[in-house]
Amino acid sequence: MIASTLYDKLWNAHTIRVYDDGTTLLYIDEHFIHEVTSPQAFGLLSREGLDVHDCRSTVAMPDHNVPTDSMRRRRVWPCGQVARLHSNCERHCIRCSPVNGRRQGIVHVAGPEQGATLPSGSVACGDSHTSTHGALGALAQGIGTSDVANVLLARSIRQKRNRSLLIELEGRLRPGCCAKDVALHMASMVGAGGGAGYCMELGGGSIGRMPLEGRMSVCNMSIEAGARFSLSGADNPMLNYMQARGARRHYHRAPCKMPMDATSDALAQHSRMVAMRADRIEPQITWGTAPYMSTSVRGSVPNPLAIPDPRDRSEAEAALDYMSLDPGMPLACLGVDFVFIGSCTNSRSEDIRMAARVVSRLGGRVHRRIRGAIVVPGSMASKAQLEREGVGGILTRAGFEWREPGCSMCIAMNSDQLAYRERCVSTSNRSFECRQGPMSRTHLASPATAALAAITGSVCDASSIAWS
Repeated sequence: MIASTLYDKLWNAHTIRVYDDGTTLLYIDEHFIHEVTSPQAFGLLSREGLDVHDCRSTVAMPDHNVPTDSMRRRRVWPCGQVARLHSNCERHCIRCSPVNGRRQGIVHVAGPEQGATLPSGSVACGDSHTSTHGALGALAQGIGTSDVANVLLARSIRQKRNRSLLIELEGRLRPGCCAKDVALHMASMVGAGGGAGYCMELGGGSIGRMPLEGRMSVCNMSIEAGARFSLSGADNPMLNYMQARGARRHYHRAPCKMPMDATSDALAQHSRMVAMRADRIEPQITWGTAPYMSTSVRGSVPNPLAIPDPRDRSEAEAALDYMSLDPGMPLACLGVDFVFIGSCTNSRSEDIRMAARVVSRLGGRVHRRIRGAIVVPGSMASKAQLEREGVGGILTRAGFEWREPGCSMCIAMNSDQLAYRERCVSTSNRSFECRQGPMSRTHLASPATAALAAITGSVCDASSIAWS
């Protein structure tokens, strides 16, 4: 028998048909939708007089533009997209979480928490960061609105097969470092398009020791290196995580019943491999307008003149101009105006506990120069659990705002925005121009680095804290 990668196994198991042009019709087990990319798909079905093929395979959650502040409970906010999501789901008998319901949350946080992600299954969602679910052994991908309609109509999409890129991570992370630092370091090593045409598979002893929430963060950000998919093979922590959340209850919905404990074969050949040492990774932060533009918090802003590729050099020069940074400037002690802890990358319970540990160790309050520091849990379930643990209280007593779940300032589609030219340390996944508000300047970092910035008022090295 030929040794196969996990990606090959999952792809082959979900292949319906291979066309003459080499593309594949791929079966989709689980489909997540939200209020922003689903209206167009439902509109297409309505215009053509078509019905959803299998309403049980789709889960809907409003998350992108729902308010996270007090407006939400008072319902004094524009809710047209959310209302359309609910009406479309009601018409087609699709499960949809109410905005203030106990199952609501960011789809890539609440979905896995509720056991809706099927290990060894295939997952699709009209959102770039669907690769998050790959940490649970699922073939998960973000799709466009036309493919959202295809999945609703036929539970299938047609696409080209990818190659396999193995990210081999060995060694133990340093104190103060976490999965987000790994993800940013990986993006800087691979580059913005280095993963294009690949499925990234996470391997190595460091991944095995990483909490499931951390693996989700790394898979989430693989898209920022150009990858379409990201995967982590099954192990006992992953299987225990999913079984505790009832994944087996949903398993009957997947016609392509691969074993839940699928992994790559030991002798499987990947198209490419990138080796990384976890013990050499320091706390990371972005200096530019893309996630791959990152470096150590203790480092300095790079000089574009040292970049040999003309296109990369030009992009770096434009990024520094937008971010108001100079070559050689140290990133540590850079003053910030706002701190955001949340997003589908870093709003899980473990992420917010990490931020609270930093606050507890420092024993201070949000610095007076910080206009705002908000913590937005990724789901109602996580929020309730953290409140029971006292984590929410630790953060609010320190001056952080404790918000309701939603995508919030990651994409700034509601009132959660930076003021003009404000500088923010953010645990989100993209630092693009104007991503968090008009002329906003975003520095991506881990929850620990973000919490430290809120207390000190500037970028600081999280490894300097006594973690033992």
